Amino acid sequence: MDVLIVEPLEPEVLQWIDARHPVRYAPQLDRDPRALRQALFNVRALIAPPSVALDAQALHFAPVLRAVGRLSAGAENLDAEAFARAGVEIVRPGTASAAAEAEFAIGAMLQLLRRVPVRSNDGMLVGRELSGATVGLVGLPAAARPLAELLGAFGAQVQGYDPAIHLSDGLWERWKITPRGLREVVESSDVLCVLLNYFSRYKGLLGERFLPYCKADQVLVSLGHSSLFDEAALAEALESGRMAAAWFDSMEPSMLDFGRPLRAVRNLQVTPRVSGTTRESRIRSAWAVVRRIDEILSEAGPRPEFRPTTEDDALDLEADPASAENPRAAASPD
Repeated sequence: MDVLIVEPLEPEVLQWIDARHPVRYAPQLDRDPRALRQALFNVRALIAPPSVALDAQALHFAPVLRAVGRLSAGAENLDAEAFARAGVEIVRPGTASAAAEAEFAIGAMLQLLRRVPVRSNDGMLVGRELSGATVGLVGLPAAARPLAELLGAFGAQVQGYDPAIHLSDGLWERWKITPRGLREVVESSDVLCVLLNYFSRYKGLLGERFLPYCKADQVLVSLGHSSLFDEAALAEALESGRMAAAWFDSMEPSMLDFGRPLRAVRNLQVTPRVSGTTRESRIRSAWAVVRRIDEILSEAGPRPEFRPTTEDDALDLEADPASAENPRAAASPD
């Protein structure tokens, strides 16, 4: 078949792709890695949930695979380097979940500001309003634009930092975000919202160089990968009371194990990556992924036909062992 679908899809989306390509719909395979690998032979596109991890070894079972679609979450358990070497495109929905993520971030900010009291000038413990607060955005993915618009409607002041966007870039003005350095954003924000896409070079970026200097009673909302943070520095900021509270919509499970710095932190809330998952965003994501997969398969031309291996083929493999070591090269069309 052309397309193997392991991720549950909306019926109308499934019907659309099924009308264009041979499809096998098998959501049960996400619980059976062995059966999934066996099913990948002769599959040109796979749509799989975040629970399915694929690496270079898995690609050996998929000699004609050209695309892997993911409706939600990131691509942390997909071996991007192996995919690039094999010519396999990782298809993600782009901006489909941006509005959902922005709404979730606003909700988290409102809850933390209101339910985590701080002392007012007269000594009373009270909540705070988003109106008039300074919100610092670390990272400007697609969700940053609707988030900045919502924050503006609340009357918040929005500033931001992104290592990939120069301070003179016109995007800052278009999105109505004041550009700052990371140190300044951390030091002056009442609410710190981390949206930065994760790359290994950013591991521990928010650590002892910045977090000890966060603004007093700051609250943190992170939709980014938890590896962006140095866990010891984060735990110290929270336990010392300088940072009032933090909400992570995704955290590596091992970071909460016994003996780890964040294990006993009481003013830390974690949700299981739900910020971008709504009924509406799922539909938008599904359409974006299947349409791109349709484009890839159409550009690649008809599916290659396989014939049984003959005795002559076996002799050829013995004469050219390199082809046996790289089954993708042997099976893939030019």
